[in-house]
Order: sequence, then C-alpha cells, then structure tokens
Amino acid sequence: MSRPDRGTRARHQELPPALRDAVDDFAEHLSRVRNRSAHTVRAYVTDVVSLLDHAVRMGCVDLGELDLSVLRSWLARQRTTGAARTSLARRAASARAFSAWAHRAGLLPADVGAALASPRAHRELPSVLRADQAAALVEAPTRQRATPAAATTTGATADDDARRRAGAEAVLLRDRVLLELLYATGVRVSEACGLDVGDVDHGRRVIRVFGKGGRERSVPYGVPAQRALDDWLRRGRPVLVTARSGSALLLGARGGRLNPTTARSVVGGYAEAEGLPRTSPHGLRHSAATHLLEGGADLRAVQELLGHSSLASTQIYTHVSVERLRAAYRQAHPRA
Repeated sequence: MSRPDRGTRARHQELPPALRDAVDDFAEHLSRVRNRSAHTVRAYVTDVVSLLDHAVRMGCVDLGELDLSVLRSWLARQRTTGAARTSLARRAASARAFSAWAHRAGLLPADVGAALASPRAHRELPSVLRADQAAALVEAPTRQRATPAAATTTGATADDDARRRAGAEAVLLRDRVLLELLYATGVRVSEACGLDVGDVDHGRRVIRVFGKGGRERSVPYGVPAQRALDDWLRRGRPVLVTARSGSALLLGARGGRLNPTTARSVVGGYAEAEGLPRTSPHGLRHSAATHLLEGGADLRAVQELLGHSSLASTQIYTHVSVERLRAAYRQAHPRA
C-alpha cells in the first residue's frame, strides 16, 4: 500500500482483516493496473480507509454489507466536520471508484457507489499573470546573473570560491530553463521535473512529456526556451551533474533530479523578488493556457498541449479570457 499519513495507517490496521486486504488490493489495482501516481493512490486509500472505518462503526463487518446508505452517511459526516465541497467531491469519486472495483472483483454484490451523488465542486477562476508579468518572471534569473558576484568567502581558497561561483551560476541557469519551460509549454511541475535529457528534441523544438496516467504527449516550445536549454546543457548541467543525476534534465543543487517542491520554491521566490503577484508553477500553467487562447489558439489544441483528458478541464480558461475582456471593456468603453 502507498504510504498514507500516520492516522490513516492506524485506522487501516484497526480494520477487520478482510477489509484491510480489500484496501491493499484496491491500492495495488490503482498503482499497477490504472497506473495512477503515488499521490493519487495515497489520496484514494486515505478516503477508502475513512469510508470503511465509518462502515465498521455503523456495524458493517463484511464488505458485502456496504450499501448506499453507508456511503451517504459517510459523506454527510464529512460535511458536518467542515470538509469543503471540493474535498467532498473527491471523496465521493474515491467511494465510487472503490465500489466499482469491489463489484468487478466479486467483493460487492452490486456497484452501490454508482448511485452516489456528490456536490458540484465550486471552481474558482485561476489567477493568471499578464503577459508582461510572465515575461518578467521567466527573465528574472538572467537579471540576477547580471548583478556583481558576491565577495570571496573569508578563509576560502581560490578553488573553493571558483567552485561556489560556478555552482551559483549553474543554479541560475537551471532556474531560468525551469521558468522558461513551465511558461513556454504549460506542463505540470511534476512533468517538468520528470523530464530526461533524451525527452528534448532540439531540432523540432519539442519535449516528450509523460502526464497523468502515464499518457505521453509532445509539447512544442519556443526560441527563448531553446536558448535557455542550450545554456543549461552546455554550461549549467555539467557543473551540477553527479553519479546520482542519471538522465534527469533538471538537477538540484546536489546533483539529484530536481524536486517539485524545490521547483515551486523557485517560482514563488522569483515572483516575490520581482514584486509580482504570488504565483506557482500551476499559476504559470494557467497563464500559458490563457495567453494561448487570448492569442487565438484553438481550444482543442490547448487541451492537447495541457494534457487534459476532457475538454471541460480546458474550457475554464475561456472564462478567464472573457473576464479580462470584460475588465478591458469596463475600463475603456465610454458606455460601459
């Protein structure tokens, strides 16, 4: 089973053996058959353990006794404890997925979760940067490189100081290529950090990305990102590379594959340093999608670029564009 939090592990161990086995088999199904990420498996397992714990408290000692009333009671209890609508929608989806799997596996006489309704999650419009703000963000590491180097550390040898400066320069080149790729391609931060050197087609200016569910797609990038990639591969990556680097394209300061948490800190740090609105890698993804649509890109093409399995996920960006259009109209039109 994927590693959930301590509370979930404790509740999992307290379940009857048959229910524990069902949870473990479901997690294995999600991971190996459905090819879900560890994060997704962890979330589903947490929800299912919570559901079965509630079912046991209601007197269910066998999985076959799970019915729609138990599922609804569980969701109602989640709501009374203050769960947000988005959380309730996700937990209902987890319950439906588990019920469907258990029915197919012969553990439930019927797919009781098929009739489980869930609250419609309220979707707020994503915050996006203006094009000039996005440009300022991705160019921030270049401006930092233009500042004078820090003074030599007291007691350090000339070689130590040269290595320190080279490492700092390499990290700036890494930051620049990370920001360029996130904005140029709109990929998820996990997808960017998962890129290998061989996933970059320099001739066609395309990267090969493995998204949710292991789905592969090709995403183009522009000339500025190509320049950043060239600089990184020629003058940055060789400085940071170690035996543990493997084929990873983006590296951390110690030579391992760049961690998504570090990437988020990089984006947020540069945004703050530039005096820009608080943003994240996902904010750059939102910005890229919005700017593509505002520039006239086809919605289906943007769906493919972002790796959305459903067009409904992409359509939210059309609302962002309309909001900007309304704002410009209200500001500029004499009859607004």
